[in-house]
Amino acid sequence: MLTLKNPNGLARAVVALLAGNIFFDVLLGLVEARWLMADAMPYTFDPAEFGSVDLNPAYRLQFLVFVATAVIFVVWFHRLRHNAEVWAADLQGRKPGWAIGGWFVPIGNLWIPRVIAVDIWRASRWQPYAADGTRELTLLNAWWVFWILDWVMERAATQMSKGADTPEAWDSAAAWALASYSVNVVAAVLAILFVRRLTSMQHAKATGMIPAAQ
Repeated sequence: MLTLKNPNGLARAVVALLAGNIFFDVLLGLVEARWLMADAMPYTFDPAEFGSVDLNPAYRLQFLVFVATAVIFVVWFHRLRHNAEVWAADLQGRKPGWAIGGWFVPIGNLWIPRVIAVDIWRASRWQPYAADGTRELTLLNAWWVFWILDWVMERAATQMSKGADTPEAWDSAAAWALASYSVNVVAAVLAILFVRRLTSMQHAKATGMIPAAQ
């Protein structure tokens, strides 16, 4: 028999890591902006431009924080999917394993996790089988739209930088990277709100508290 699992600790870790992503996005976004204003080629570091601070450790830390965030987020997501199985298994369109595997399916990861998130959301609310309220899924959908937008922009910026062989091409790649940082900050803020809301809903339902705002 399935029993509920507490997602609160994982949720706090995800929120903290997402905040770390925001910090690095802002920091490195300012670097990209400085490059553009200085008309300098991006993805190179010139101490004359930025004093004696070596930014390479910041790029490495950003990557490590990103990987940690992805891992802990997926673990949190799978735990909430487990709880959804306890409350409303018949509302879950995919098996629990898809809460992990769905993120790694090429192209499919652009919509599979979102479908699972909606199923989890419905199972986690006070009345799982009620019709969706007006704008009830707005937060979830907004987070997903910005996550997809950032996914597209980041890959566009990467491809542009790989093929850049002129200062103008580097400037274009840097501009796309800067836009990607901005979109990622919005996506991270929305992700924090989504994680907190969905975790609150499950906590309220598991403890019999007054339902969280939905």
